Amino acid sequence: MDTKIGSIDACNPIHDDIGGPPNGGVSTVQNSSPLHSTAITSCDATLGRYLARRLVEIGVTDVFSVPGDFNLTLLDHLIAEPNLKLIGCCNELNAGYAADGYARSRGVGACVVTFTVGGLSVLNAIAGAYSENLPLICIVGGPNSNDYGTNRILHHTIGLPDFTQELRCFQAITCYQAVINNLEEAHELIDTAISTALKESKPVYISISCNLPAIPLPAFSRHPVPFILPPKVSNQIGLDAAVEAAAEFLNKAVKPVLVGGPKMRVAKATDAFVELADASGYGVAVMPSAKGQVPEHHKHFIGTYWGAVSTAFCAEIVESADAYLFAGPIFNDYSSVGYSLLLKKEKSIIVQPDRVTIGNGPAFGCVLMKEFLSKLAKRIKHNNTSYENYHRIFVPGGKPLRDNPNEPLRVNVLFQHIQNMLSSDTAVLAETGDSWFNCQKLKLPEGCGYEFQMQYGSIGWSVGATLGYAQAMPNKRVIACIGDGSFQVTAQDVSTMIRCGQKTIIFLINNGGYTIEVEIHDGPYNVIKNWNYTAFVDAIHNGEGKCWTAKVRCEEELVKAINTAMNEEKESFCFIEVIVHKDDTSKELLEWGSRVSAANSRPPNPQ
Repeated sequence: MDTKIGSIDACNPIHDDIGGPPNGGVSTVQNSSPLHSTAITSCDATLGRYLARRLVEIGVTDVFSVPGDFNLTLLDHLIAEPNLKLIGCCNELNAGYAADGYARSRGVGACVVTFTVGGLSVLNAIAGAYSENLPLICIVGGPNSNDYGTNRILHHTIGLPDFTQELRCFQAITCYQAVINNLEEAHELIDTAISTALKESKPVYISISCNLPAIPLPAFSRHPVPFILPPKVSNQIGLDAAVEAAAEFLNKAVKPVLVGGPKMRVAKATDAFVELADASGYGVAVMPSAKGQVPEHHKHFIGTYWGAVSTAFCAEIVESADAYLFAGPIFNDYSSVGYSLLLKKEKSIIVQPDRVTIGNGPAFGCVLMKEFLSKLAKRIKHNNTSYENYHRIFVPGGKPLRDNPNEPLRVNVLFQHIQNMLSSDTAVLAETGDSWFNCQKLKLPEGCGYEFQMQYGSIGWSVGATLGYAQAMPNKRVIACIGDGSFQVTAQDVSTMIRCGQKTIIFLINNGGYTIEVEIHDGPYNVIKNWNYTAFVDAIHNGEGKCWTAKVRCEEELVKAINTAMNEEKESFCFIEVIVHKDDTSKELLEWGSRVSAANSRPPNPQ
């Protein structure tokens, strides 16, 4: 059967415990105060302080917020928690994006906004976190509890005596919703919401009436019982059968390969995947949205598999293999380059976080990815044919032509210099756009972080996500590559980065518009008003905090700017505006754009 994998629908949402122990055992989440400790004072035995303690317990030490009259008392009580820091953001969308970035590093993030006007503003960020399987606690200050069940019309609503509009919107993009308008249920609802976020690895919604956070209650007068997340376990019979079938399938193959996918994160299966790679000797590739999850210094790593826009020689090896195991893949129109992958379902083993499907044949449910991969590693025969084939045909990539003195800077020259900045002390965040493709070609040193949002692909995501990621990882220097169009969507929270004393380096790639959309379908709407970006950031800086900016037009200026950012200004927020030609794009974007355009423009099927 000649079924194309590139057209397989994305799998159903998975369920796992990102906040749980690395190897799946029963464990306490973070360190909680012991049960025999002294009682909490009455002024601290409030709903607001209880929520704050619970957030700290699961590892959230920073909460991203925008104040509004319905959440002000709650914010007072969050601030009062000594181990919790409130990060005020410029708007709710960025607060949500920051919580997203924070969750990518810490395993869980949180944001606080106000009723409806704030809640509906943060929706887009929460939807993105849902698509990326990130546990995120979205807390909303809600109406006074006395207003529920009345016929009153409140401000911050659409003018109807119905307070459920916001809740209904969140129901589609969160895995649990808690509306707390009485104290008796608050304890249980908060605990259920937080534990559900951790178990399901999805966002949750908590609405708290504005008159409740400051009221003491006996239920909050002692330190809470620590969260205990029971592990998910495989059906042992199904696991053994899946391993047996997979081992037989792979051991008879001549040149099998392994490909890591984005759902390895939620399955906590990266170590098991590497264990299988070590044992098998197969060539090892990653899907684009899994970059950073598989160590690129692995001796059998062959690059990013992205169909026609894969890194050099990777697609040839993967697509010519007679068997391929995909761990946690998502096959959508973007990752399949407009449904054009040259893969055959009958040659594949698809391993999702809790399910294994082998070719066109058997599927095994209730089988955890990490357990399956680890057990398969002990049954697989060593076979390095695919890697040897890759090594045989591989030709090292050429370096970009060196710019002449004062010649306009080219994008490929820019990324050659960014490559030289990377180390175990850095992390890369790539914005939606041509940075997707240029950053895919960066070779990540051991320990170098990497994040981007491929499934949801919301332009502007990276500004807030950079804020959140850097706040969660103060010991890493974040390098963010952001296009000018995306930056204009969410630029304000550069001010929050400066305010928090972050040492991020942003490369603002100024090419005059939405380049990724130009390559899919061009039109005058893809041209944007040019800003003086460095002057904009200087105005935000306004002499407060450590901030340094530079505008570069040629390689000499770029080298000087990078040297300054990495040395004299290494403790500062650094913003480097890079002026490039509007048509200077990666060859991968040109190819990808044409294929995605073809997929988007397919005519309706005959009725």
